[in-house]
Amino acid sequence: MKILIADDEAPLLRFLSRGLSAEGFECIEESALHNLVTRIRHEAPAIIVLDRMFGDEDSVELLPAIKSLPHAPMVLLLTAVDEVRERVNGLKQGADDYLCKPFDFDELLARITALSRRVTNTPVTQLGLTIGPLNIDDESRIATLSGEEISLTKLEYDMLYYFAENAEKVLSRERILSRVWRSHSDPLTNVVDVYISRLRQKLHSSDAIFIETLRGNGYRLTTRK
Repeated sequence: MKILIADDEAPLLRFLSRGLSAEGFECIEESALHNLVTRIRHEAPAIIVLDRMFGDEDSVELLPAIKSLPHAPMVLLLTAVDEVRERVNGLKQGADDYLCKPFDFDELLARITALSRRVTNTPVTQLGLTIGPLNIDDESRIATLSGEEISLTKLEYDMLYYFAENAEKVLSRERILSRVWRSHSDPLTNVVDVYISRLRQKLHSSDAIFIETLRGNGYRLTTRK
């Protein structure tokens, strides 16, 4: 299950990400409040662990916008303010649960597990992308080409989905590394080329869609006109 952790305190952000990843969750990190709604829209997490305060900015003000999104996530709000009226306000604005700092990681995990059960029991419309003969269902993480399922590893799926949501756009190696590997490694590394080659092999059965190389610029998923 995908969880987005939003906090402007880097040590806490890393601690939560490592801890929840060790429990089997797919974790996404966000430290900028102004990016949050866009990031949620693109990543479609099931749950958000959201710090209440980002400097002088109150994240509660974004809850109505978050909850109005298609496939709105569950929100666990973290706060250092242990006042009843503040907790009530956060819940009224759209938070699904509230946890005061300092907290024990086991309690955080228990609350996230409870929220995950609510997500599992809530019917949702599947998210999907269709580009020519390619269809990607992000709920099941299954991609099909002309109706036939494509066997993909996790990284292959993540790369293909990134190309699909940016179809007909040029993606540089740096952007691909940052999004798929969450890395700012040397852009000259050949890992991107290796995975591009793998995806091309898996798309080769259709001549209607392919990954194009634009030398010096990057790659583009495109359909034949």
